[in-house]
Amino acid sequence: MLLGAWPLGAKGSNSNQKHNKFRFLLLIGGYAVFLILGASIFSSIEAPKIADIDRRIDAFRDEFLDKNRCLNDTDLEEFLAAVVKANDRGISPLRNVSNELNWGFGQSLFFSSTIVTTIGYGHVTPLSQTGKIFCIIYASFGIPLTLVLLTAIIERLLIPANWLLGKLNSSLGHLYQPFNIRLLHLTIIVTIVAIIFVAIPTIIFSYLEPEWGTLDALYYCFITLTTIGLGDYIPGESVEPENRSLYKICIAIYLICGLIAVMLCLTVFYDIPQLNLGQLFTENGTGETEKLRLSGNAAPCYSGPSGLYIPQQDEERRAVVRIRPHGGDESPSPTDDQPSSSAITHSDIRVP
Repeated sequence: MLLGAWPLGAKGSNSNQKHNKFRFLLLIGGYAVFLILGASIFSSIEAPKIADIDRRIDAFRDEFLDKNRCLNDTDLEEFLAAVVKANDRGISPLRNVSNELNWGFGQSLFFSSTIVTTIGYGHVTPLSQTGKIFCIIYASFGIPLTLVLLTAIIERLLIPANWLLGKLNSSLGHLYQPFNIRLLHLTIIVTIVAIIFVAIPTIIFSYLEPEWGTLDALYYCFITLTTIGLGDYIPGESVEPENRSLYKICIAIYLICGLIAVMLCLTVFYDIPQLNLGQLFTENGTGETEKLRLSGNAAPCYSGPSGLYIPQQDEERRAVVRIRPHGGDESPSPTDDQPSSSAITHSDIRVP
């Protein structure tokens, strides 16, 4: 039902546009302040830590050179550079460690999954020119294909999610407002996802990775599922070589399934209009009308209290009830029996 609909371009549209632009500029300024605040906090927390590590490394290096006077600083520098470079490519210089090379099948599948999901840990990179070219081509096709796959899967997952929402509405609709029920629905889905893809994997990673604590495992799950992918924690580096390939394959499956679960939560979140804050910073009114005009949509549009209103084809057959002010002429008008095709006035009520 549309009450008090009015044609686009009515008074107040310019004022709304100014408010939208002001909110948009306010968003940009707030985002810049947020980035600066984050940088300041990270710097104050991490700078003393890295400075302490740097001092200890320098002291250890000086002590090592003092104990081994046959070495000079230049030779040691070259050796350390070679060790770091080899370690970045998956080759351990330790004699008692037998790491699988980065480009075994398990590691390659793991690398492919981080590419198409845009996680990109960065600890493994193509070394050859051919590999770099193929990586560009593979990502160009793989990322859109992944988005199509995720969209198709989420649409199917929304069927049981909407079924759950319907059950909540039928059970609690007489007690709570629709917004509260949708919040409960979102909370249930987020809780299920958090248990399956965060809590349980955290326990598993903290058990399988001997160098990871519980906080490290939780940190890895969060950084991975949000596609941040810092690469400071990589699973499988300390697993036995005969099991490492299978372990990497399982991690690749976890990455894709976890990303699907996160996108499902975001979809349910943005389906709640009161929580979709992006609407506060989008152009309404004439901006949306211009988009419709450019898209070739010739359907009549109206702007109402709930936003842009586009009548559907079947709505042409709906009745329009006119409300006359008290004291007016009560005699029927010949034109009242046939609804006018002109624009709806402020006193019209469109009845579904």
